[in-house]
Amino acid sequence: MKEIVIVSGKGGTGKTVIAGSFAVLAKNKVMGDCDVDASNLYLLLHPQVKEKHDFYAGVIPEIDLTKCNQCGLCEELCRYDAITVSQDGAFVDYISCEGCGLCGLACPEKAVEMKENLCGEWYISETQYGPLVYARLGIAEENSGILVTTVRKNARVIAENRNLDLIIIDGPPGIGCPLIASITGANLVVVVTEPTLSGIHDLERVIEVSQHFNVEPVVIINKFDINLENTSSIKEFCKENSISVIGRIHFDNIITEALVKGLPVVEHSDNKVTQEIKDIWQEIFKKIQ
Repeated sequence: MKEIVIVSGKGGTGKTVIAGSFAVLAKNKVMGDCDVDASNLYLLLHPQVKEKHDFYAGVIPEIDLTKCNQCGLCEELCRYDAITVSQDGAFVDYISCEGCGLCGLACPEKAVEMKENLCGEWYISETQYGPLVYARLGIAEENSGILVTTVRKNARVIAENRNLDLIIIDGPPGIGCPLIASITGANLVVVVTEPTLSGIHDLERVIEVSQHFNVEPVVIINKFDINLENTSSIKEFCKENSISVIGRIHFDNIITEALVKGLPVVEHSDNKVTQEIKDIWQEIFKKIQ
């Protein structure tokens, strides 16, 4: 079983466009959307949800107002200013709360109970292209790395149970905890970049992270023709660091048209961009054999 992860150093480079097209082109696979903070692969694959699970991580305080005597100690000790005490009792601002538990330890009336925090949901679903595991992290919630691991773990279970050969992960942008949780132990990291200064900078960072975790990175330059000078800079950087540029994709409004219709690009059209994506998939397929 092989696992490839499509990532980008910044948002908006076309990562999910590529992942959606790979979902169409690849055979005998399961897909996972690990961009849990802004999951949107489902918008292209239109899944039917088969299982829905709550995701709990960390703890939050719950105050029993029948026990609270409004002494104000929890408000005084909370360094995050997450607790407000009034004559009506003590109340928690859960967006500010970090779940450290100090209020529960300090409360002389034992009015504070630390309970598991419901952070989001994750789903097992079916699409016309195969199974898809994805998730949604709640607003202002943390522990996205744990949720990413949950998505990957369940995608692997499905692959094992159904004898599938490949796991395709739509990873998160950036280089933080969600990215690390997405690429650790994968077989190949496909980095989608664009020929802008921020695109080049973030490409270098995400490649450094991939190499640190001993996962081979390869590069796709999306919209390469909007700045040929920067495209040359990307190719030169990759050459100097022995990184394969496995394909380039023209800028084309057909991609926007496909997104508006909620379709993977290779399903929507059969033009130059579609062929470029198909050629890129063949290069990836060769690498993971």
